[in-house]
Amino acid sequence: MEAALRVFEEAGSRGATTRRIAAEAGVNEITLFRHFGSKGALLSEAILAEAQRGLDYQLPEVPEDPAAELTAWCREHLAHLRRNSGMIRTCMGEMEQAPEMRACAQAGPQRVAEELTGYLQRLQGRGMADPGVDASAAAAMLMGALFTDAMGREMMPERYAYSPEEAPVKYVTLLLRGIGATPPPASRT
Repeated sequence: MEAALRVFEEAGSRGATTRRIAAEAGVNEITLFRHFGSKGALLSEAILAEAQRGLDYQLPEVPEDPAAELTAWCREHLAHLRRNSGMIRTCMGEMEQAPEMRACAQAGPQRVAEELTGYLQRLQGRGMADPGVDASAAAAMLMGALFTDAMGREMMPERYAYSPEEAPVKYVTLLLRGIGATPPPASRT
């Protein structure tokens, strides 16, 4: 699957022939068909696995310190997006001609959106954020900022007056202000 990802990122789905993937992996081409059935199934499985890999930091079930928890989460998520930016760009470029790429491209972000939305709802439930704020929209906004940073910073560095290390803190600060988040209980006294 790693060989399939390397070839896919470099050549797209058309250029990622089973012959080329097999050569990259050092296996017989027929082995790929035995294990995966088709090139499309191999690429889909490889992309889905990669989309899930490296997203180990989970937001806590019981929020205590939203700024610290979300900043750590954003750092992990942003690093994951940066590591996979080539694959993401290739998937985006392939969606029109290879619709199966849409499902691959949506799997990781869908899980992340659900996790983040759930966390923001838990903040609201604990009285740590404005209950009238749409948690789903707030999650989409933060994810959009992270995605744009990961994909665009390299192409448009002049748009970012802050370093990649500062970005998560800035995005989380804006999000918390936007959702009317209160400081953690220990900070209120």
